[in-house]
Amino acid sequence: MIFKSKNTDLNFVDGVGFLTFPSLSQLDFIHHAFSTRIGGISHGEYKSMNLNFKRGDVPENVTQNYKIFCQAAGFDYNTLVSSSQDHHTNVRCVTKADCGIGIYREHDMPSVDALVTNEPNVTLVTHYADCTPLFFADPEKKVIALAHAGWKGTVGKVGEATVEVMTENYGCDPSDIICVIGPAIGFCCYEVDTPVYEQFASLTELKPAYFTKNLGHGKYMIDLKETNRRMLLEAGLLSINISISDVCTKCNSGLLFSHRASGGKRGGLIAMMKIN
Repeated sequence: MIFKSKNTDLNFVDGVGFLTFPSLSQLDFIHHAFSTRIGGISHGEYKSMNLNFKRGDVPENVTQNYKIFCQAAGFDYNTLVSSSQDHHTNVRCVTKADCGIGIYREHDMPSVDALVTNEPNVTLVTHYADCTPLFFADPEKKVIALAHAGWKGTVGKVGEATVEVMTENYGCDPSDIICVIGPAIGFCCYEVDTPVYEQFASLTELKPAYFTKNLGHGKYMIDLKETNRRMLLEAGLLSINISISDVCTKCNSGLLFSHRASGGKRGGLIAMMKIN
């Protein structure tokens, strides 16, 4: 396996692979990670570190994968709080009382694509297999958030909605927020048809020519990461505070689960972040 990146670090601990991002690693009040396929016990199309309970894998294997991953990446399994994603833009503020939801407790809300907290030792968990992970950390107010931005969530401005919650509920100033736009399917690989393209083309204030490309015959390429970056700038984040991972999930499908690369036969990746 060859992994090349200028701004994303691949780490191995006890045979478990996970990614980290320098702009977040330098913040001493948080701990973060993005999972890979490496180091779990699942089999077949889920091999091996599948962290999604909803793909058809043996639940006991997924639970064990979580425990293995937490041990290797430095998280307490008992502090996890999972989103319940459905490609919308609902943002949930969570506390210690929510620990276990979506992991060893049932989901209690049907539609949550972003999580926010200001409490230490509450580990946010969101899920991916080509969609765009958005990591947020405010070092001034000590607030963190994770958001899942598929194409629908991107067009719906889930990143902006997350920043609004951080601002309105926790007093964050958008200019203080550090953001990493994590591994996702890249501009190189994300081909869509006309109806999806038209959703992105409607974002005229963001200048769609910079994140779309017409291939002809009703086919287009979309840059999800750049679209999200432009939206976050509109939300008040500073360009210097936004980092974009150069890792494409489809190009690296041996390391990362990719829905497009596998034709939907795959496990799931997670983003994790907590305040120390």
